[in-house]
Amino acid sequence: MYCRNCGNEMPNDAVMCVKCGVAAGKGNTYCPHCKGETQPGAEVCVHCGRSLKSTMVNGEGKDWLTTLLLCFFLGGLGIHRFYTKHIGIGILQLLTLGCCGIFSLIDLIMIAIGNFKDADGNPLVKH
Repeated sequence: MYCRNCGNEMPNDAVMCVKCGVAAGKGNTYCPHCKGETQPGAEVCVHCGRSLKSTMVNGEGKDWLTTLLLCFFLGGLGIHRFYTKHIGIGILQLLTLGCCGIFSLIDLIMIAIGNFKDADGNPLVKH
């Protein structure tokens, strides 16, 4: 993640930027995903196309354990995809029963090892 105020790289769980002292997620000069310069009030980064309004700050985001349990018990229906706002893939998994369980198994492994992200590109939060 990058500081929205100065563009400095910072950890995802940072409370404030060590370079400029601004609270994480505050500011409107840089994209927190790609460090590209943005216009004040912009909703989408013109460099990477990701949302600027849904930036995860201080542990806000979809819960890792909830996503894991949804995938384990209801993965064939794609419920974990709906929970993480991957609506299109959720519908596909619902209609194909997770492509006979293959995609559900892949998703379960991705969630378990921590490589699964929500639709905004934010990692799942472990509490």
